[in-house]
Amino acid sequence: MTTSLPLSRPSTPDIGDIVTAYAGKLMPDVQMQTFSNTHEVFPTRTIKAGAAVSALPYATTRLEDMPIPANGKTYDLFDYVSQNRLVGLLAIKDGQIVHEYHDQGIGPETRWMSMSMAKSVSTTLVGAAILDGHIKSVDDQLVEYMPELGGSGYDGVSIKHLLQMTSGVSWDDTHTTAGSERRIMLDLQVAQKPGEIMKFMASLPRIAEPGQVWNYSTGETHVVGALVKAATGKWLSDYCSEIMWSRLGMQADAAWWLESPDGLEVAGSGICATLHDYARLGLFALNGGVIEGEPVVPAGWFKEATEPRVAGGNPLNYGYMWWPVPDRDGDFSEGAFSARGIFGQYIYINPTRNIVLTVLSCRSKPKFSEAILDNDFFNAAVEALG
Repeated sequence: MTTSLPLSRPSTPDIGDIVTAYAGKLMPDVQMQTFSNTHEVFPTRTIKAGAAVSALPYATTRLEDMPIPANGKTYDLFDYVSQNRLVGLLAIKDGQIVHEYHDQGIGPETRWMSMSMAKSVSTTLVGAAILDGHIKSVDDQLVEYMPELGGSGYDGVSIKHLLQMTSGVSWDDTHTTAGSERRIMLDLQVAQKPGEIMKFMASLPRIAEPGQVWNYSTGETHVVGALVKAATGKWLSDYCSEIMWSRLGMQADAAWWLESPDGLEVAGSGICATLHDYARLGLFALNGGVIEGEPVVPAGWFKEATEPRVAGGNPLNYGYMWWPVPDRDGDFSEGAFSARGIFGQYIYINPTRNIVLTVLSCRSKPKFSEAILDNDFFNAAVEALG
């Protein structure tokens, strides 16, 4: 007996399409419709932009192509875009656009999903809350701000442990496995019941001492969002707009998924914004979190948040929910880092070369479906741009 796959169908996406996409079972046309309209599927809160839009000027000389060594072969830019199913690409060198590409009907006004790029925004808001005096230090215990976590697996966990995902709390972030904690969290988001995700997080056991083991957990970022709300008294979207989005010259309001109407933001995956505005976030990080001469985060925050570290005596190539990116030889001396999300969403920042690369994609599976590793593309672009 054979089972036929469902026919592809361009349509208005619904929650079922998102669940199917997480399972890696969505046809490309439906996936495109879904990923460009997730802000219409879940309830959202607006991240308001300011009145003025900051210019992103175009360079006189453009980047048209380049060799991309990967997998023992040499690819080119056309291979990367087509084989990795990109829908948007923006390359900025010295503050000027040197390459821009949109595909499959996606345009400058499309609010594409961030997926886990939102994690990097959420942890940056923790830095802002420290500078604003709402949080004293990353060394503080979580329960100082969230006493409801007393007696849970997060009792004894510091904010730093949370930011670098070394809490020691059990979690399986496999999107394609029904019954994993990540899929349970998605089910709770689909159910749209306020507070249920945090109840779930508080129910999880701790299986390692804090700081000893790294375990990637989207649930941890939901706790980050709850922490920011508890410390500042403001919704994540409102605080993001206040300290960042309204001041960076964004071209449009963004949207942030909610766990329920009037509930917490889904801090680990829920921002929907345009390609150019994601690039402006990258420029903000490139500038060390300073806007028009005024710091938004403590001095040195982005270096601390994006450098490799050690957990339990083992090297950890992960920061405060940012990914340090080594060069082709595995060296981190240029201080490059990225925000990244499943299905191929990236903001790559290289402060040494003054480069920001933004990639939006629509890949067939949440992870490991790229033909060319994105870090190989980033390093090739850096070499081509000088």
